[in-house]
Amino acid sequence: QVQLVESGGGLVTTGGSLRLSCVASGVTFTRYAWGWFRQAPGKEREFVATITRVGGGTNYADNVKGRFSISRDTAKNTVYLQMNSLKPEDTAVYYCAADRGLVLRRADDVEYWGKGTLVTVSS
Repeated sequence: QVQLVESGGGLVTTGGSLRLSCVASGVTFTRYAWGWFRQAPGKEREFVATITRVGGGTNYADNVKGRFSISRDTAKNTVYLQMNSLKPEDTAVYYCAADRGLVLRRADDVEYWGKGTLVTVSS
């Protein structure tokens, strides 16, 4: 079965950093575009970052650009999200996601979701 398991969430103060990991199993890692989405209470799930299936290009939501960085390690079937300069508005459950398209920017396109990891940024 396909599993995406996130880890690395936690509590951090404003300006701090966290590194999220997503370990995938049951899929051929290189056949998917990968991304991160997040959902805060009362809000829709929103796009955060993606890395393309071919070439490994990256793209970010405007409100995290310059602070977050997505990367992947094919040998480890793992996607990472490095989050720096965290703000209280970054508080959300962060979800790893996979899709067979070249890029992944829309939640509706996601084929597989992780269960999420909670990131809380205190002021």
